[in-house]
Amino acid sequence: MLPTRPSMAVVAMGAIALLAGCAGPAEQKRASPDDTACVPAAQADPLVGKWLSVRRESGVSGELKTFFDLRADGTMSYTEQLTRPKRPPQGLAETGCWRRDGDAFVLRTLESNGSPVDTKDPIYQNRYQLTGKAGERLSLRSPDGVKLDARRMPPDYRLAW
Repeated sequence: MLPTRPSMAVVAMGAIALLAGCAGPAEQKRASPDDTACVPAAQADPLVGKWLSVRRESGVSGELKTFFDLRADGTMSYTEQLTRPKRPPQGLAETGCWRRDGDAFVLRTLESNGSPVDTKDPIYQNRYQLTGKAGERLSLRSPDGVKLDARRMPPDYRLAW
C-alpha cells in the first residue's frame, strides 16, 4: 500500500497551529473606565446634601418640585414631581452619579424610574449652573434655562409620593 499525501488544507492547518503555538499571548484590549462608577465629592463640598425646589410655571396647574440628593460618595438621586389638587402626584425618579465642575454640577443618570438607561445617550447627563453659593439656599439654572431656588433639607427628608 502506498502512503497517501496529506492534502494542502491539512498541511496549511498544521502550519497555522504550529505558528499560533509559537506566538505570544494575544494583546488584550484596554478596558475603558467604568461609566457607572461614581467618584466621591471633594471633602466638605457644600453641595453635598438634600435640596428641594418648589415652583409654579405658567401653563402648568399645580406645583413642580425638584429634589436633589447629592451624596458625599458621588451618588445621587433626582426626583421631579408635579402635584395637582385632587390628583395623585406624577413624576420622574432617577439615580446615578454627580460631580462638581467649577461653578456647576453634573448629574449622570444610570437608572430612570428603576430601569437602566443607555449611558451613552446625552439626555441622561444634565449640567446645572450654580448662580448662588451653597449654604442653606442654592440658586441654579437647569439645562433648559429654568431658574431653580432650592433650600437645604434635613438629612432624613424624603419627597412624599
